[in-house]
Amino acid sequence: MTDTLSREQRSAAMSKIRSRDTAPELLVRRALWSAGLRFRLQARALPGRPDIVLRRWNAVVFVHGCFWHRHEGCPLFRLPATRPEFWEPKLLANQRRDTRAIRELSEAGWRVLVVWECALKWDAEISGVQAVSWVRRQNDSAELLRSGSSIMMRSLPSES
Repeated sequence: MTDTLSREQRSAAMSKIRSRDTAPELLVRRALWSAGLRFRLQARALPGRPDIVLRRWNAVVFVHGCFWHRHEGCPLFRLPATRPEFWEPKLLANQRRDTRAIRELSEAGWRVLVVWECALKWDAEISGVQAVSWVRRQNDSAELLRSGSSIMMRSLPSES
């Protein structure tokens, strides 16, 4: 399938995609801030450059877009029919980079929470409450995602 946009139009559209201060990220930040949790943003010194760093709680939060981070099984992720030879390796590389960053952070003693876009789109308020609860309870690394018609928190798979 060919792209319906010209190269210039596609470039302009792609350049508008933000990597920080995204709507899902702002929802999580607002929930944490309103609960009295203070944090830093985009810590360059840490592996994977987490979106949110809560040093006092020894925790980091990644807010992942389901498409860009290849959230398999999610209704928001679908490999584009246009140029799959480009998208497949790109999205797989993103997924591998995420796995490596989570492993390195865990090895350095950080707790990691991955909040998926699908959870925030399904119910931002419940997702925010669960993120705050995860930080305060000092639970192990986890991910927050949509499962059917509910929001689910599950442990991140251990990577070797």
